[in-house]
Formats: sequence, C-alpha cells, structure tokens
Amino acid sequence: MGWCPDRIDSLYQLLENNNSKAFILLKDGKIVLEKYFNGHSASTPWYWASAGKSLTSMLVGIAQKENLLSISDSTSKYLGPGWTSCTPAQEGNIRIRNQLTMTSGLDDAVQDDNCTIDTCLQYLAPAGSRWAYHNAPYTLLDSVIKSATGRTINQYLNQKIKGITGMDGLFVKQEFNNVFFSTARSMARYGLLILNKGKWNNTEVLGDSSYFNAMVNSSQNLNPSYGYLWWLNGKTSFMAPGSQLVFPGSFNSDAPADMISGIGKNGQFVQVIPSLNMVWIRMGEASGNNPVPLSISNDIWKKINLLPCNPTSISGRSGKKNDWKIHPVPAEDRIRVSTENQYNNNISFSIYSITGKKVAEGQTGISENEIEIRNLSPGWYTIRLSSDYGSTHLPFLKR
Repeated sequence: MGWCPDRIDSLYQLLENNNSKAFILLKDGKIVLEKYFNGHSASTPWYWASAGKSLTSMLVGIAQKENLLSISDSTSKYLGPGWTSCTPAQEGNIRIRNQLTMTSGLDDAVQDDNCTIDTCLQYLAPAGSRWAYHNAPYTLLDSVIKSATGRTINQYLNQKIKGITGMDGLFVKQEFNNVFFSTARSMARYGLLILNKGKWNNTEVLGDSSYFNAMVNSSQNLNPSYGYLWWLNGKTSFMAPGSQLVFPGSFNSDAPADMISGIGKNGQFVQVIPSLNMVWIRMGEASGNNPVPLSISNDIWKKINLLPCNPTSISGRSGKKNDWKIHPVPAEDRIRVSTENQYNNNISFSIYSITGKKVAEGQTGISENEIEIRNLSPGWYTIRLSSDYGSTHLPFLKR
C-alpha cells in the first residue's frame, strides 16, 4: 500500500485514545490493517448498535425478492390493526418503506422512543412527510419479517446471510431493542457483501439490484443522506437524530462522496467506499450519548487520508478501453493526467466536489498533462476525464 508505519501508528493511537475495541481496513477484498485494543480480541463479540439496522434492511430486501412481502405494503398487513395508537386510516398509511426510511410520521419525542407498545406509537404527521430518527418503528421490522417469513430475525439471518458469508453473530433482545453482536471480522465480511452489491463470491445473497440501488441511495428528499437504514455521504444536506434541523453539505467532509455507512451508538461503524474498493469497520466505546457519532468517523478519515508515504496514482478505464491514470493522489497543488493512448489529444476534464457541485473544468492537449488544483479546498473530489476515445470518473483527495 505504500503506507508509512508511523502514520499507521498515529491512526492506531487515535483509535486507542477514543476507547476503540477493534479496527479492520480492507482494500480490494484483503485485510490491510487489523488491530484490537483494550483487552479485545479477534474472537470477542461486540455490539453493532444502530449499525445493525443495515442488516435488517438487507433482510427486508431478501424477503421482498422471495415475494414474501413488498415494501409498499401497509405495516398493518403484518402486525395487524392497532399496533399504534393512531386512527385506522393514519396507521394504514404507514408502509414498510416508511419504516426503512425513518418517515413513519410517528412521534419520536415520546418519553421512550425505543418503546414499541401501541400507546408509545403516537401520530404526529402523515407518513412520508417528516424524517425523524425513531428506533421503535425500525425495531418493529423484526416482527414484520417474522410475520412475512414465518422465521425469527435470527433464523432468517442465519439462513440468508450468515450461512453464506461465514459471519457469526446474533440479535439479542435488550428491553425493546434487538441488538446485533458479532466479532469484528464478521462485521468486515458484511461490509464486503455490501461492497459487492449483495453478492458473496458467486452467490447472490440479495439478488435484487433495484432494491440494492434504492437501499444505498437517497430514499426521500427530506434527508438525502439516508437510504434504507444506511447513511450516505456526499449529499447536499443531512439531518441528525433528535433534531429537525437540516445541515448543509456532507456529514463526513473528509470521506469520499460515495461512502455508504452503517453507524451505531458509541462509534460502531461499517464503512463501504466503492470508488476506493475499500471497507473499514470500527467497534468500541465513545464519550457522550450520540446515537450517530459522526465526528469520530471524520477523525478516523483524516488519519486514513494521511497514510500514504509517497505519491500514488489512481487508474481508470473508459468505455472504449482507454486507460487513464491520475497522480499524485493525495495531491496538493496539481494532478497529472496520463493515458495509454498516444493519440488522446483534446482531453476534457470536469472536477466535482463531495456534494456533486462542479468546481473546475477545462481541456488539455497532450498525452501527459497537469491540472492546477491549488485553489480547491482540502477534501475529496471526483474528476471526469473524456476524449474521443471514451471517458471515466476517478476520485482524488486534495490535501
């Protein structure tokens, strides 16, 4: 990888100082970094907290693929009438899709937002009209899965995901919540499953590309940084648990724009970055009581971005088999574009920020050329390169 040992040590020191238990980083399907802290080991199970929501999302997708449910169905079809204290009409309008997207319209400001008893599930707004991070409607997806499949969530998970991927782990009942526990490597295996779009080796685990794409893209306009129980980086705005404020920009400014995240209380992370063919996971504790501790993730990314000792490059291939390369990556003042095709004159480029905004564009005319980026702010960008021989998109980091 060309990473400096002292910078790896600096990353590990940050993790240890923040009460981490486990950290694993995989590149191209291989473990590059693996470290355990504070008495934890490779065989020690740990809780995923809300990062486990992403498992439930996959199971709902599998059940839909098997025609056992549809996410457009009313939740009442599986839980029966009266599972909330809403009127029959209000309750009937809550769909499985609303549970997946945190748009049930139920009041998250009740005394216990984990409570799944009908008296705790009170109407606040029409389903689909309000985004709020509300655990109780999510937790009831476990009962939806059981009603639709005839199997408990652990039984269905064992059959549809764990048995294929080799994951260990178990959902454990804790008061109203079902909390998933596993070893760190099992969490990393799940990240690889998502990186491979729901496929494990040659086996289709999900087998539904439409559902997968919907799961890892903006599921509604209220909080574009939320898919089907997954957090999405690089969007124009985001909302946080316990608040109706909309914050501009991406929730992790130092991370690539295409990052898909399962995030849980106290800093449980499964991070999937398709553009880098990378997965990393972190288990541990954290100060405070934030259910989605985004700042920890960003601090880790700052360290990851500094790992390379020497300039590296990122390569891509266009639709007409024209190889491209940009280097150095990370870059400071300029990046150089190289192409295999000596006739590739008139290369056009466009640079986009982490939010998708075009920040620079131009044209070059020789086979190896430099593009000035000194005026760009530090962070992740995507560059689109195109010529008569094809085009490609490549990510790069501006220091």
